[in-house]
Amino acid sequence: MNARRTSILVLSALLAAGTLAAQQQQMGRVAVVDLQKVYMTYAKDSAPVRAFEEEKARVQTEVDRMTTEIRELQRKKAEAIAVDDKPLIASIDAEIGRKALNLSEYYKIKKTELDEKAKKLSDSSEFSGLAAAAIKKVAELEGYSLVISAQQLDGSGNAVLWFSPTIDISDKVIFELVGKAK
Repeated sequence: MNARRTSILVLSALLAAGTLAAQQQQMGRVAVVDLQKVYMTYAKDSAPVRAFEEEKARVQTEVDRMTTEIRELQRKKAEAIAVDDKPLIASIDAEIGRKALNLSEYYKIKKTELDEKAKKLSDSSEFSGLAAAAIKKVAELEGYSLVISAQQLDGSGNAVLWFSPTIDISDKVIFELVGKAK
């Protein structure tokens, strides 16, 4: 009876392990790719990408300038507080508020514009075809059954809230594209 019970337990364990293995084989592997990163890296020498990068730098310079103005006003406010000049404090506070609001609006508008331009650049038909082929090749070689874009289709931000860097195949896709370009 003891040997029979042991055989049943062993058989049950083998069946459970086999079922688990079958379920794991059916579960596909998932990867994430950042097409904007792929495009910007792959086509970094193209004139449209250079123009985009220059515009991005101009926007950052303007944001830095506006931020510096606000910091200078905050320094002046601290000086006015030190001498207890209430009218000057109120005046500086109002100016800081206006400049902070302008900075916030400028940043929001420019970020939206830059995101749209980046999406247009990465959506070019020539690039789309090359990228799709490279993604397919990398996914098949690496055993992924699903590749998700790290960006939403409308370019409004990330479609994926979190993912492990180990499933990001963007660099592999870039390598595949660069290898074919040579």
